Amino acid sequence: MSVTVELDAQYRQLREECGLLERPRGAIDVLGPDGADYLQGQLTNDVEALGVGEGQYAALLDRKGHMQTDLRVLRVGEDAILLDTEPQTKDAALRHLTMYSIGRDVQVGDATAERAFLSLIGPRAAEIAGTPPLPEFANEATKLASVDVVAVGTREGIDILFPAAERERVIAALTDAGAVEVSPEAVEILRVESGVPRFGAEMDAGTMPAEASIVDDAVSFTKGCYIGQETVARLHYKGKPNKHLRGLRLSASAAPGAALRLGDKEVGTLGGAVVSPAHGPIGLAIVRREAEPGAELTVGEDGVTAEVVALPFS
Repeated sequence: MSVTVELDAQYRQLREECGLLERPRGAIDVLGPDGADYLQGQLTNDVEALGVGEGQYAALLDRKGHMQTDLRVLRVGEDAILLDTEPQTKDAALRHLTMYSIGRDVQVGDATAERAFLSLIGPRAAEIAGTPPLPEFANEATKLASVDVVAVGTREGIDILFPAAERERVIAALTDAGAVEVSPEAVEILRVESGVPRFGAEMDAGTMPAEASIVDDAVSFTKGCYIGQETVARLHYKGKPNKHLRGLRLSASAAPGAALRLGDKEVGTLGGAVVSPAHGPIGLAIVRREAEPGAELTVGEDGVTAEVVALPFS
């Protein structure tokens, strides 16, 4: 079976049934009665508003408003919050949050080795997880094959957080229930189609939340102060970002990291790039403001071009 046919089959599985993907993630436990109050002054979203079983998307910024990481904030207990990050940003987030926690009744610890994450993606995800459909970020403790796990709602289905030592039992239970293991490449097609930026692909340490179009989801403008707030608020209320997250309809496949040019001017770098069964070659990039929808860009040095489009792809 060719790679293309295999990816097409996995894509259909994700769209019509349920795919299973184990995701390498960074996990940080924030424990203690001061946890929510402490994170309130560090992250961009309103952590104190979360009740047990709720969650949200947020970012950790530097003092100039640039992102150190984006993360998922899950309140899994009254005095227990789990932060879920990209693996490559976990150590920087852990250093930051440990440094500023001095004098607080809060313990910040690396839980990556103990916790594992997998995603159930597709219309049958809740059925296979054995949970009701969950709103995005909602989380609830449950059991799977007699293992204590946490089910978390996502845009595409259900994530399962489980003890890393129980990996084989959990995966076996889900595949026995009908989930089919899929590749990261297949799941990446869905991400790019949906226009969802990822740290390490489109976003990096030089990105501001407004440039990545995550302000509506990740930033609260009614909470108290947090690191980087002044820049974020000034840009939101008084300015316009110089860059925007855009979709790209590519004339042919292209490699992530390729330079994007509008005429002779470099306006960005290609982030995620896939061949979608529904849309053909497409990609995501944060590009300068002048690369507006409808503009044609040159991609790299191989003659590939890209039409800039608004997101999501339609």
